[in-house]
Amino acid sequence: MSSPKHRYRITVTPIETDGQQCSGRCTIEFEQRSQYNWMHQLESAQGQRRLSCNEDAGVVVVSGLLETLAESAAKPGSLLATLQPELGQLLAKLQRLQTSR
Repeated sequence: MSSPKHRYRITVTPIETDGQQCSGRCTIEFEQRSQYNWMHQLESAQGQRRLSCNEDAGVVVVSGLLETLAESAAKPGSLLATLQPELGQLLAKLQRLQTSR
């Protein structure tokens, strides 16, 4: 895999039952690097109109995150190495979903 060209900030904030954002320390935020342009992938997926906007976004983001995990799992001595076969299979299925559009 070539060096990552794109950087993303991933933010997860729960929404309360009344529709408001939670207050206090309730946000998970981290940086993710990728060789892929997720924004371009999302635009392409949404152009196909096969999934909802939320499902398209979820597939793009989870694929990017899983690709990074799979890359880490392939490194010698990685604690994630036991996940490598399953990660590879899942990524292949997600890729087929994206390209079968």
